[in-house]
Amino acid sequence: MHQRNGFIINIKRRRMFMNIDINNNIEELKISELLDTDKKIYIPKKTLKERIGTFSRHILLIFISIATFFPFIWMVTSALKSRQEIFTFPPNIIPANPNWHIFSDVFKEAPFATYMFNSLSVATIEVIFQIISAAMIAYALTQFKFVGRKVLFGIVMCTYMLPSAVTYVPCYIILGKLNLLDTLTGLTISNLVNVLGIFLIRQAFMQVDKSFIEAARVDGASHIKILWKIMFPLTKPTFITFGLISFVTYYNEYMYPSLITKSPEKFLISAGIRQFFIQDGAYGTKWPEIMAASTITVLPLLILFLIAQKWFMDGVGGVTVDK
Repeated sequence: MHQRNGFIINIKRRRMFMNIDINNNIEELKISELLDTDKKIYIPKKTLKERIGTFSRHILLIFISIATFFPFIWMVTSALKSRQEIFTFPPNIIPANPNWHIFSDVFKEAPFATYMFNSLSVATIEVIFQIISAAMIAYALTQFKFVGRKVLFGIVMCTYMLPSAVTYVPCYIILGKLNLLDTLTGLTISNLVNVLGIFLIRQAFMQVDKSFIEAARVDGASHIKILWKIMFPLTKPTFITFGLISFVTYYNEYMYPSLITKSPEKFLISAGIRQFFIQDGAYGTKWPEIMAASTITVLPLLILFLIAQKWFMDGVGGVTVDK
């Protein structure tokens, strides 16, 4: 065997199976004849065209990563600058005299602790109920056989096509009749069901091997036990991905909470930053304070993502069922 655009490796023969990828063709080699002899296997190198393509993709990903991460870096560094330094041209990324005390000052100038607590509590309760309701509905749509099951799922998905702004007025009227306007309770119960969660979890449940469910039923497991002891652990990446997306959405929501809540002590973080932006006629003159408040606002989301990134990447990458 001659060598061309590749290299030779020696593999000690053992009593084992090996999967070797040669020219994108997976070949299974059973090595069981001899124990003390070697076999040479040819593995081709990448061509120049393939190397250029790989290098180009890496460069593109680096630029995209920098462009994505730059606004966060600018926000943090702007919080440490003076008002005049922010508008200096050409701009400086690194502040000359960092003002670290700005992060404590914003809590003295506005009740950001209250705003963050409101946002965290509302988003957490909404996500918990959305996961429970979506899991139960998805389980019924995938495990129960009844007439009109597909039609019902189609109707549910049609509601997802409606713009969210269309529901603002009906929700406002209903909450007004229930005397729940300007309350965090009214804001929370308006978002206890999420159609996107129903869709994602249903698709994940459809990929679960039916033999697991049948075995559980033979053992006498109830539907609730099957759902939370079998389906949930197997589809954990989908649950965590949906929960993370939903939490970020409702934590940062601005329009609907601004419509429902009017008292400053009921504001969520987005409405609180906007109020801080215009209070006392400032209208954007407190840019260092606004950048500091925005940085503090983002921290819970960063921590949450760092904790759940493994399952989130699996869910985004299409790994909806744990093996």
